[in-house]
Amino acid sequence: MADASNTETAAGLGEMKRVQMLNAYVHDVSMDDIVEHFREGVMLTLHVDMIMKLQKDREFYDLLEQFDVITCDSQIMYFATKWLGTPVQERVSGSDYFPKFYMRYANDPSMTVFLSGGKPGVADLAARNINAKVGREMIVGTDSPSFDFDRDPAEIERMIAAINDSGATVCLVGLAGGRQEKFIMKYRDRMPGVKLWLPLGGTIDYESGTFDRPPVWITEWGFEWLYRLIKEPRARFHRYVIHEPPFLWAVLKQKLGRYKDPFA
Repeated sequence: MADASNTETAAGLGEMKRVQMLNAYVHDVSMDDIVEHFREGVMLTLHVDMIMKLQKDREFYDLLEQFDVITCDSQIMYFATKWLGTPVQERVSGSDYFPKFYMRYANDPSMTVFLSGGKPGVADLAARNINAKVGREMIVGTDSPSFDFDRDPAEIERMIAAINDSGATVCLVGLAGGRQEKFIMKYRDRMPGVKLWLPLGGTIDYESGTFDRPPVWITEWGFEWLYRLIKEPRARFHRYVIHEPPFLWAVLKQKLGRYKDPFA
């Protein structure tokens, strides 16, 4: 895994610095640059839940080098980069990025989007909302895959056919961190019409209006996790109370030079 001093280039984005975060990394890139220049490839918006999965999921870990750009999608991780002495410019979250993306390309007919994810009907709501905002049929297809899609070959075939039949050039996949990225990397060659892949978790829920985003100050102070926990205590308890807190201890070990990559 590259160290924090490494730089690399991605299509349209020029040279970017890698900033080490445990056994992964994020690119030091701005929201404006991503929106304006990243039009082809696969994005990963890395947050605490994902980076903790990367401590245990070797298949997910092995995909890291295949992403064209990896952003810091967590205010807590943003604070951590500063504390570690390798700050990134800003937090670039998927839920902040996507509205900026579709408004930027509202008048560009070459940008058409397929939404894959959410509970039944949720992606349809999101599509109506987005298309109303941009003033055209930018969202050209939606799908709500079954929860166990990745264990059902017939369901995967149906998903691929739906994306291809839509003619979309952009695909937003919201099928949970780790699973959505594995689907993209395993099957994207079978969907050649899609040029830009956006694995953006719960963004479809936000765009549908079925789940409210917290006030900006809550996110900026790093308390979005608490907001979500209060809103959905049963659904979020394991993630925010058990799964993610060890991140802080791991970052401390990185600061002290004692963190060890479990897959090294």
